[in-house]
This record gives sequence, C-alpha cells and structure tokens, in this order.
Amino acid sequence: MSMPAISAVRKAFPGAKLSLLVKPWVAGLFEKDPNVDEIIFYQEEHKGFSGKLELARRLKGQKFDLAILLQNAIDAAIIAFIARIPRRIGYSRDMRGFLLTDKIPYKGEDRKGHHIGYFLNLLKEAGISAEPVNKAPWIYLDMEERLKARSLIRNLKRPVIGLNPGAAFGSSKRWPPERFGEVAKKIAGELKGTSVIFGSKAEERTAEEIMKPAPEALSFAGKTTLRELAALISECDALITNDSGTMHVGYAVGTPLVALFGPTSPRLTGPPPAGNIVIKKDVPCSPCFERECPEKHTQCMLGISADEVFNALKRVLPFNRAVFFDRDGTLCRDVDFLNNWQDFEVFKDIGEVQKLKELGFKLIGVTNQSGIGRGIVNEGFVKDANRFFIEEHGFDAFYYCPHLPEDNCSCRKPSPGMLVRARTEFSIDLKGSYMIGDKEGDIIAGEAAGTRGLLLKGPSPNSFASLKECVEFIIKAENDSGRDK
Repeated sequence: MSMPAISAVRKAFPGAKLSLLVKPWVAGLFEKDPNVDEIIFYQEEHKGFSGKLELARRLKGQKFDLAILLQNAIDAAIIAFIARIPRRIGYSRDMRGFLLTDKIPYKGEDRKGHHIGYFLNLLKEAGISAEPVNKAPWIYLDMEERLKARSLIRNLKRPVIGLNPGAAFGSSKRWPPERFGEVAKKIAGELKGTSVIFGSKAEERTAEEIMKPAPEALSFAGKTTLRELAALISECDALITNDSGTMHVGYAVGTPLVALFGPTSPRLTGPPPAGNIVIKKDVPCSPCFERECPEKHTQCMLGISADEVFNALKRVLPFNRAVFFDRDGTLCRDVDFLNNWQDFEVFKDIGEVQKLKELGFKLIGVTNQSGIGRGIVNEGFVKDANRFFIEEHGFDAFYYCPHLPEDNCSCRKPSPGMLVRARTEFSIDLKGSYMIGDKEGDIIAGEAAGTRGLLLKGPSPNSFASLKECVEFIIKAENDSGRDK
C-alpha cells in the first residue's frame, strides 16, 4: 500500500537516489521496482539500541538529505534522528514528534480512509507533490519470473483459482479451511477448474485439509519466495483470500479477487473495488481489529458461507476474450508522434477486424503515447484519434499511456498494465486473447499478460505481412481449436 507514495516520491525527485529501509521479508516486493535505487535491510539485530546505532551510522555515512517515515513506529524516527538526516518527515504520533523536522499533524480522521491515501497525504502535507505515476500498487515482474510461474501451472485445468487461507495477523482473520475445501470442490466440479493453494510453511497442514475434498488441488504452501508467490498469483484467473499481505499482492499484480473480511475494515485496507469483491458480514462487534476473537465465536468469519464465496468467484472470473491492437504502425501509419488529422492514415485492411468481432472477441487498442509527456502531442488529439476506432471500426475500448519511459509507469508497453486494466474493466480472459503489434514491446506486453502475440511486419519469418494476415491466422487458430464462438 506504500507503492503509490513511493511512485510519487520518485516523480517529485526524479534525479535523486531513492533508498528503502525495509524488513527482509518484504524486500522482495521492491526488488525490481525501477523507482527504487537501493534496498537497505532492517535486520533483527537492529532492534536493540546497539543495533539501531550501527544502522544509524551506516545511514549517516550515506549522507541522506531526506527521510520519509511512512510507518508510524518510533523506531524509524529514532534511527533517522541518530543518523542526522537533515529533514525527517512523519506523522506526529506515537510520541515521536520531537524527533521529526516536519511534524505532520495526526488527526483521528486520517485513519478513517484507506492506507494508500494515508501515505499519500503524508507527502502532500509535507509539500511534496503527491500525484504518483502509478496510482495503484504495482509489483514489477520480469518475463523470466512470469514464464517460470506459467510453466508450473500450465497443465492445470482452467480456470486456475488461487486460494489463500492464511493471515499472519492472527486467527480472527482466517476463514475456516473446511470452507476453502468446499469452494475448491466446487471449482473442480462446477467450473472444471483447479485450485492452487498459497501460504507459508505454517499453512502446509491447512492446505492438506483443503485438499481432502479436492485432491486435484495443488499446494504451493511453504514452497515459494515472495516474488514467486506474486508471479504465481499473476498467472491465476482469480484469487480467493483472507485480508492479508497475499491479498495486497493479488491486486498489485492485477488478479481479480474475492476478499474475505471479518475483524478488519475493507475501508482501510481493502482491495480496489473495480474487478474485485469484498465479502464482509454485518456483525455488531466487527471490526474489532483484534488478533484473536474477544467474543470467542469469530462469527464475522463463520457467517461467510462457501456458496456465497463461490458465487462471488463466478462474478469476478474473466469470461470475455479480446484481441488487443497497438495503434501506430498496426492500425494506422506510424509517422512518429502522430499529432494531426493530415498525417492520420488508416490501413486499408482495417475492416478485417470486424471478422474477429463476429467470433466474439472484444477489440481493444493499447498505445504508447509518450509524445504527450514530451509536450509534442496534444492529448485531446490522441483521445479523438482513439475514439475514431471505437466509433468507426467497432472497437470496444482504446487505452493510451501518456508517460515517458523514465516515468517507470505500469502502463507503458512492454509492461502489461493496459492489458491488465482491460481485464478488470471488460472481464477479459487474457490467456484466451491475442495481441497484435508492429514492435517487439507490443508482443512482450501481450506475452507478459498471457496473451498470444502476433508481430506485424517484423524481421522474423514468423511475423505477419498485414493486418489481414493476422486476422486470418486468429480465425484459423480458433477453427482448429474447435472453440465455440
């Protein structure tokens, strides 16, 4: 939930060295984040006073100009103070205000909103532009990680549904394993799919209990690193999860999820509403935010039935298929930073895409438009040109990325961010979809999302000479597969 704030800091200080001080177990989330230059571990040995002194000496030696304390703990303020970091920003709470140079007033209402906003508000109140490039959390996975995860579940019957029965906070947040087992049985029976179970080594027995009524399920409990977990979840068609760190990983890789809340509040820590479903029972004592149920009944979790969760799963499962298209060089002539109608020339075979629509595909455009960020392309023209394909050629949507490569956004191809957004907004089954583009980055974005990539006018003998050839290939592939329209 701190990722948008980190994106905002990078945008505010583009030339600065940005270091993260984090506990080792969470460091994997930021391991390949281009917004972060260095990860410094806050180890167990740093908890004592001598350990804090040692860590502070290290930080002092690096001559940091600014420390932004996203967490509320006094430890972070003590370390930054001893390290003599000139400017120290944090909420003035937990008796640490005297250690800060920028004491951001803490008001009770600050914690009535989502944690993402809580972190961004800290920056805003300190005078730092709080407009992140990535407005939602995004975990940067490379292609090797995605392909490795894909290979592990490639032969499973789809849909592949992730199950996360754990929650490190405490037993009060855990839905009973037998309920997960009931859902896993329904996934195999009614959906003809497969459940994959995630968790730490402590959840191995829980996974075994879940698999009793669903022996075809596959358990990864205790078998993954944090990054491997993120990659595997990104390959799932949906995730059913307790309110936990794994839930946040789920929406930060764009996987649709059903989140089960009991003693905690989705208003504070829930997933984004688009494409996700939160199930929470109206119990008088909830949310209590206690690790163990004070009433000894955990009715807030027991009140959630397996049928309710399974029905929610069916609502979030992506069911539409799409053909994604790059724009310039694929649908129309590429003139480098297209910015006027005089240079706008649509390829003559554009009408062929209607055949894909007749097969039941959504038609969705995804285009990089860094000219907007460079100030040489009018954003209004980009919107109008994209709208042309919607109104004149039946496209269902057209997304564009206005950012520069150095903005490290999640949407610029070869990142799959625009395709993942389309999955959320149009319920797209990415693994049943295609990506057509004239650049390698287009194909990489499609493959990262799980689609089949078709390279147009490329150097490879496997590339296609025209848009018409791409359409014909997809039609033949669909006919050969015997897939229903």
